[in-house]
Amino acid sequence: MLHTGLTVFWWIGPIIVLIVIPVLDQLVGEDGSNPRDEDYELLSNDRYYRWCTYLFLPIQLIGLVVAGYLWSGDELSVVDKLGLASTLGLVSGIGINAAHELGHRVERLERWLAKIALAQSGYGHFFVEHNRGHHMRVATPEDPASARLGETLWEFLPRSVSGGFRSAIRLERARLARREHGWWSVHNHILQAWSMTLVLFGALLVAFGWQILPYLLLQAVIGVMLLETVNYVEHYGLLRERRPGGRYRRCSPRDSWNSDRLVTNIFLFHLQRHSDHHANPGRRYQTLRSSQQAPQLPAGYATMILLAAVPPLWRKVMDPRVLAHYDGDVTRANIAPRRRVRLLARHGVPAT
Repeated sequence: MLHTGLTVFWWIGPIIVLIVIPVLDQLVGEDGSNPRDEDYELLSNDRYYRWCTYLFLPIQLIGLVVAGYLWSGDELSVVDKLGLASTLGLVSGIGINAAHELGHRVERLERWLAKIALAQSGYGHFFVEHNRGHHMRVATPEDPASARLGETLWEFLPRSVSGGFRSAIRLERARLARREHGWWSVHNHILQAWSMTLVLFGALLVAFGWQILPYLLLQAVIGVMLLETVNYVEHYGLLRERRPGGRYRRCSPRDSWNSDRLVTNIFLFHLQRHSDHHANPGRRYQTLRSSQQAPQLPAGYATMILLAAVPPLWRKVMDPRVLAHYDGDVTRANIAPRRRVRLLARHGVPAT
């Protein structure tokens, strides 16, 4: 029998992510320092930082195997098992972030590792949609992963999940067609990633039994929700202007919310320097810079995802910041269509 004496132990993931890190972010504060230009190449090629992302994968997989064993037994209560699923779900979400970093690289090995990192969450199509969809359409109404001013997290989640899925399928079909491959092809990046999930989950079910399936699915859902909540935070209300020819201007640091909170940046591979990531997607995480052009979040991601879960509180904190970013001109923001008339009227702008 496995007894820790503390049920709270199995909820350690939510405790760290939702309580400890926000507190540490507040205590430690920000680090806005940037790498020197002359150090860029050396830092970019330093393999220590690559191994930090590589080594997260065995942590994920070993953790999931151990969890499968514990879910299959009678040693833990249902509450304990739910806590363990929540902890593994947050690990899965951070694994998507590791996959995000690896998936942006051109090295074949790192791109395959990205798909492996996505296996735990079953979100393999993210590999396609993020790189070829989100980065092309970010901060526009056409991007399902860019939250709109006035849109709540709970409205955003189904739109982003379903829209990202459809976009990934469409993008991969088009890529395969250009290369004269059918959908059912070994060259299909989405099927490659989904196959890894099927193999991983199948092996766990064979090893530990069907009773672990609800917990496997729950941890995957939690991982996806963490990713999509971070997506919600990253571009809320931000909009790229159209050029005279109708095309959107090139993405700049102004199109993503930035945070230099040190503790969360350590945990998330500098994901919070998201403004520079979108302006320069080829940069490795250790070389990302803090930009004076970028709009700044009032706290780190760990705190902001808590705010996002409470729409009135989120709007109170973030809507004024969106308006300030656009010098009080609400028409320059990416506004949720259902809220457009009301938001324009509130700011004295006639609806068009």
